[in-house]
Amino acid sequence: MFDVDWQHLFSMDKSMLELFIRGTVMYWFLFLLFRFVMRRDVGAIGIADVLLVVIIADASQNAMSDGYESITEGFVVVGTIVLWNVVTNFLNFKSRAFEKFAQPSPLLLIRDGRVLEQNMRREMITRDELLSKLREQGIEKPAEVRWAYMESDGQISMRRYKDDGPPRRGGEAGALPAAH
Repeated sequence: MFDVDWQHLFSMDKSMLELFIRGTVMYWFLFLLFRFVMRRDVGAIGIADVLLVVIIADASQNAMSDGYESITEGFVVVGTIVLWNVVTNFLNFKSRAFEKFAQPSPLLLIRDGRVLEQNMRREMITRDELLSKLREQGIEKPAEVRWAYMESDGQISMRRYKDDGPPRRGGEAGALPAAH
């Protein structure tokens, strides 16, 4: 009834190097996929994104493991993935060049009260999504906003004109970074 094959449970059919390589390749493939293919949502993760993550995790599990059956092999693959996560976090902290590669730069969405439609299209943000974020901040219309950026995490940061005085004639475009 409680027959457990302890040796099979903790034995390794694959070499540690093979499991490390599989975990490494899949980690970097998924990292690049999420960094360059998946879009940033406006401050939230949608249900379709959660579903995608679950499906990717399930599909990539077999590629990482080649169908491992022991707990030990699972530990090696999971440990490899955690290792790469720690390494990428460390590199983000230590290297400005790696941080620029790994995280998208802020994207200007509103400048001097004008919505930058090209940048909105780039991230597939609808006007309704943007207006919703403005309303959450107590802002009725884009004309009240000096600037608004979509940050690397999908959140939107903004500054209203009333926060630092009325707009000057000719606009303030020179005070802001160039649109992306």
